[in-house]
Amino acid sequence: MEKNTDSLVPLTVIVPCFNEENVIAECLDSVRFADEIVVVDSFSTDRTLEIARRYTDRILQHPFWSHGAQNNWAMTQARHDWVLVVDADERITPALAGEIRNLLRAPACDGYWIRRRNFFLHKEIRHGTWGSDSVLRLFRRDKGRYQEQHVHSRVELDGRAGRCREAMTHHSYRSLDDFMRKIHRFSRGGALSLHEQGKRSSAWTMASRSLARFFKSYVLKRGFLDGTEGLIIAFLEADQAFLKYAKLWELQKPPRAGK
Repeated sequence: MEKNTDSLVPLTVIVPCFNEENVIAECLDSVRFADEIVVVDSFSTDRTLEIARRYTDRILQHPFWSHGAQNNWAMTQARHDWVLVVDADERITPALAGEIRNLLRAPACDGYWIRRRNFFLHKEIRHGTWGSDSVLRLFRRDKGRYQEQHVHSRVELDGRAGRCREAMTHHSYRSLDDFMRKIHRFSRGGALSLHEQGKRSSAWTMASRSLARFFKSYVLKRGFLDGTEGLIIAFLEADQAFLKYAKLWELQKPPRAGK
């Protein structure tokens, strides 16, 4: 539906989503510059698909197994060799869109890292673990593949990687309730990935990993400079780390004998 007439190398934007009616419109509006927009939906029950149809006719539904598996499947559906993966809570700024168009006139690399400006409760977070955040999202699909992890899987690139100067914006949590809901989902996915790798957990692991996460975010990465928001993020990241290893401990327990 969307066409980019000034790029020599065509681009497919992939947007994976599930129940994102509050953010999907701004995301899709920001990627109109692409030659193709593919929305890969995990069977949303809200108005996500209704809204997405205003921007593209390429809406695919696919069962969600893991973050990596979903994105790898999505890449096989793209019509173009170059893909840009954008989450529903992310935005491609006009400056970044222009830079991407210029890069794709004659790509010098097989993929490009993109810096993210992270926002929490409408405030940009400049420190902590969120302050130096980059993701490899623009790449040739035959050169990149997502790690087979349940959450937060990264692209493994078989080739040379460059870096974009401009940044995308990331509005990850709309409220504290939203943050808490995602903590439970991410900690469950993280525990499953560790369990599949044969990792183990204990009371010491839960406590030490949680404390280390807080110390890294709030002290080493200077999250305290972000004020109250930095403190909240550090505590909730520590909570997520604790829950991940608590759920791993639960998974490794032997099943109880039948009643």
